[in-house]
Amino acid sequence: MTLILSPLAALGRNTLAALAMLGRVTLFMLSAFSHILRPPFYPRELLHALLQVGWLSLPVVGLTAIFTGGALALQIYSGGARFNAEAVVPQIVAIGMVRELGPVLVGLMIAARVTSSIAAEIATMKVTEQIDALTTLSTHPMKYLVAPRVLAALITVPILVGIGDIIGILGGYTVAVQNLGFNAATYMQNTVNFLEARDIISSLVKGGVFGVIAALMGCYYGMDSGRGAQGVGRATKGSVQAAAVLILAANFILTGVFFSI
Repeated sequence: MTLILSPLAALGRNTLAALAMLGRVTLFMLSAFSHILRPPFYPRELLHALLQVGWLSLPVVGLTAIFTGGALALQIYSGGARFNAEAVVPQIVAIGMVRELGPVLVGLMIAARVTSSIAAEIATMKVTEQIDALTTLSTHPMKYLVAPRVLAALITVPILVGIGDIIGILGGYTVAVQNLGFNAATYMQNTVNFLEARDIISSLVKGGVFGVIAALMGCYYGMDSGRGAQGVGRATKGSVQAAAVLILAANFILTGVFFSI
């Protein structure tokens, strides 16, 4: 009897723990958005977060997008050649980058770069009691530390996704024209004609959602970190893992919303 009940008890404990964490994250998210909408505001912190999340992420986003677009063009051309369908390269590169690869890759790069940075920074502030000092000075940590970062991610990540989409398409264009013998004007015309407004809208909406997830996970794990260097390390690792998994899950859900399955 014990052999049967023990796994069920473990499953129940894990399920309750997961639901409790989901509730804490949800309340944390609602608190963050409420502080975004209510004064006082901290424009200097917001500007710093915009630079950190947006501008400083641009090089890694650009490099990721251009190599992905180029590799995608090569793969599609190689696969299409088996069915005499090489001409679909511009259309598939465009829809692949805008609908899926652009938003997801940018989201994962933001999770790797920004989420880890936010979690480590806030966790270190907690360990060194700087967050307690903010509270002593009548400054709400959620408003000063969390709200500017979440708002900055909501603003900048869709922009990064749009830039990544363009650079990825240009990467595919360069490879197709220079290495695969495509006509430049025809390639661009096929790209423009194939993309629809909902493709672009879905890409930007995904960028906004992924940015919020990345920033929220960094802030949540940073604020919830344990003491000492090990606490900071666990918070940083956990934030990136949670952000990456949630971004992929959100991508599946949003794809189902925008495009019928």
